[in-house]
Order: sequence, then C-alpha cells, then structure tokens
Amino acid sequence: MIHSTAIIDPSAELAAGVEVGPYAIIGKEVIIGAGSKIGAHAVIGDWTSIGENNQLFAQSSVGAAPQDLKYRGEKCWTRLGNNNMVREFATIHRGTVTGNGETVVGSGNLFMAYSHVAHDCRIGNGVVMANVATLAGHVTIEDNVILGGLVAIHQFATIGAYAMVGGGTLVTLDIPPYMITTQSKRDVKLRGLNLVGLKRRGFSDETILKLKKAYKTLFMAGLKLPEAISSIRSDIVDCPEVEYLLTFIERSERGICRG
Repeated sequence: MIHSTAIIDPSAELAAGVEVGPYAIIGKEVIIGAGSKIGAHAVIGDWTSIGENNQLFAQSSVGAAPQDLKYRGEKCWTRLGNNNMVREFATIHRGTVTGNGETVVGSGNLFMAYSHVAHDCRIGNGVVMANVATLAGHVTIEDNVILGGLVAIHQFATIGAYAMVGGGTLVTLDIPPYMITTQSKRDVKLRGLNLVGLKRRGFSDETILKLKKAYKTLFMAGLKLPEAISSIRSDIVDCPEVEYLLTFIERSERGICRG
C-alpha cells in the first residue's frame, strides 16, 4: 500500500491500510489514521495529524511551514479530522507560536484545487472551499459553510455556520450565520438568508420563518444593532438558531457585513 518511491520519516505513524502514492513525502511526527489515501507527489509536513478516511490528491500539501516571517521552525501542528478531501495543489499550513500553535480542520470537508488554508485557521465540519478560495491567517470557518471560487477571507475574520459566500468575494468583516454574501461593484453585502442551503440541511419552515423575521429586523427596519437585537429577543423566543445569530453578532470583534 506504500509505493517504493515514497519518502517517509521514521518517526511517522501510519495506521494499517493507509495508501501512499509515488513520490509522496511524509515528514516527522506525522500521524495518519486508517483508510486515508495520500496521492502521488503529495507532501505532508512535520507535526501533522490526519484522521481516518482522508484523501489527499496528487500535489496537495498539508502541514507545511506557515507563510509568516516571524516563524522560526517552532513545533506547531496541523490537525485534520476524518473524511476530508484535499484536491490537487490545495495547501493547508501549520499554526504558529504567535497564534494558536495549530491549524485545526474538522471532518467531512472538501478543499478544491488550489484552495488555501493559512496558519492558525480553525475550520469546522462540512465546509466546502471551491477552487482558489483563500483563507488568511487566524480565520475561523464554522460548520457547513460554502466558499465560492476565488473567495478571499481577511485575517481574523469569522464566517458563521451555514453561510454561503459567492465567488470572487473579498471578505474583510465577519459574516453572520445562515446568510448569503456576494461582492457588488462597490462593496460586499448580505443578500438574505441561504434558503436553499438551510432547506437542504433540514431546517424546519418555522425556523426559517423566524430567521427571516430576524433578518428583516436586523437589516431592513432602520434600527441600530443593539435596538434590533433587543427587539428580536423580546419578539422571538425558543429558537436556538435565532439566538445563535444574535450571539454571533454581539461577540463579533471585527464587525459584521451588513445587508
């Protein structure tokens, strides 16, 4: 299951059944879980932990040193969960000591060709990054987010769960959960709820109606955010999704993209 031309550091730990293709390189203290497949010419950098049933395609790179001029080779990690797919020429870099010390990726994610995850990012589960989508350092992507092709996310920004960012969008602020965001000629704006995505994920009609009502109060009622949030909390009760939306906005440090 391991090609004779692959180069594997003696300290690496590969579970039974791991496949390693021709000319792949696996660095020191790497851990690879059962069922994972490492494609031809793929490179796994030092201090990388990869869970089960991941697939790294040809020429992909996971765990390389960060593109941070302050990095001096310190022991920092890249951690992937299970069932991720990293396509050709996609890159995921390890953390830094000035950040979290690790880049963390959850499970069930798809990183399409040439997508990039920079140092100290945190990615949840069920995320799709289309071709050439790019994350700067310290970005947080919550669960079930879709980033279109050529999307670029600014350092320290957070993309909320179930959000969708349209292709070619340059994101500098936080994107609230459940929203669609696109790039206009002048700036980036919310375009409403990600209705198709929410329905596909099994959100009930009642929950979607409450999220619609919250959206209108937040972005279409002419209220300041604190006033809108207070109004929503008094009007919509017993809806965890709405409460999470409000909590996300309240804790945002960069500020949020507006409708």
